[in-house]
Amino acid sequence: MKNALKAIAVGVGVALAMPAFAQDDLNFDAYREMLADGNPAELYEMEGEALWRSARGPKNATLERCDLGLGPGVVAGAAAQLPRFFKDTGKVQDLESRLVTCMETLQGIPADEIVKGQFLKGERGKVAALVAYVVTHSKDEKIAIDLSHPKMKEMYALGERAFYYRTGAMDFACSSCHSQDDKRIRATQLPNITKPEGAAEGWGSWPAYRVSNSQFWTMQHRLWDCFRQQRTAEPIFASDVTIALSVFMAGKGNGAEAKWPGVKR
Repeated sequence: MKNALKAIAVGVGVALAMPAFAQDDLNFDAYREMLADGNPAELYEMEGEALWRSARGPKNATLERCDLGLGPGVVAGAAAQLPRFFKDTGKVQDLESRLVTCMETLQGIPADEIVKGQFLKGERGKVAALVAYVVTHSKDEKIAIDLSHPKMKEMYALGERAFYYRTGAMDFACSSCHSQDDKRIRATQLPNITKPEGAAEGWGSWPAYRVSNSQFWTMQHRLWDCFRQQRTAEPIFASDVTIALSVFMAGKGNGAEAKWPGVKR
């Protein structure tokens, strides 16, 4: 079933992508509207829902008691309030790191197996499907993360520093691409994350289905690829710097509607 869904997604992605590259004078607004019509991320959401309800791991348990911040098993609206500080772990966690905690504590799946794995494969691939399921239940919800806790304030400050920190062979920072209006790379618009509306656009459109490679990318995957493109050390999955950048974007975009899951070129 999983492979069949992925095969359908690949076919849909190719079908969506072909008209865009056939146009020399591409209308970018029309292109983005076209991509949003029939988002293949729905296939990953279906897989994620099945995983949420399936007994798995050494403990043969489901994730239906996973607490994403609004109480055990509550999915509706949870993604819109993440990242957040969790008392049980004593950490600020984003959606992906929190799902890893639930998979380890409820199902007995070792966190290291996920953290040391690869995107789109194995248990980390299952986390991506779970993300698709959870965020769909916050679509059009207002971003509403609570920055009042001291740990959240620390992570926001760390995220802001990381956003402007220049590193790598190309001496790039996140701000090199995301601090000006009306910038794009090919057909990809680059939101100005220094402004609340741009931060909301950047944060509230990932995770997303990528038409160009027929893959579903989470925010952790997107941030990892940003570091890769900076030609610098790639971050550890769910590490503090990735969560801090998420806190910075989400906090700056507070109050705007999230459009999860997105669809990208």
